[in-house]
Amino acid sequence: MSTIGSHDAFVDLVDRHRGILFKVAGAYCQDPSDREDLIAEIVVALWRAHARFDGRSSFATWTYRIAVNVAIAFYRRDVRRRRDLVPVEESILAAIAAPAEAAQDERLDFLRELIDRLEPLDRALMLLYLDEYPHGEIAAMLGISESNVGTKIGRIKERFRRTAAQRQP
Repeated sequence: MSTIGSHDAFVDLVDRHRGILFKVAGAYCQDPSDREDLIAEIVVALWRAHARFDGRSSFATWTYRIAVNVAIAFYRRDVRRRRDLVPVEESILAAIAAPAEAAQDERLDFLRELIDRLEPLDRALMLLYLDEYPHGEIAAMLGISESNVGTKIGRIKERFRRTAAQRQP
């Protein structure tokens, strides 16, 4: 039985937690139109599942769990779709898509690059970790054990450190 209540209450809750949708979509999609598509799919999945929301977890935790699962499925479909595309020189696309004056923090770009290389489950794990969710909540959202969360985070952080050390001149 849903504790969300009416359609308006659902819309209000999703609106108040829309940052989660943008974070998850941003972690799985580089292209703005793909991010919009993913956000729409997440909202549809939330709507379909809202009647089963029972309040045992917070709405944010419930939203994260659904958003991550939808994002992983979206990512897998996207990978299969992209295998059939003809590759385009990325530097050309970057020059067209990004304004010349847009300067981004190099460290954040490097972190994003490292996160983008992760498998979908590990990417979701790091997204939740960087949002400072406790290991227990991450475990519940991803359907893995709490000790597995800690182990995976430790291994990913070590991999990131090694990659950063190799990058240094």
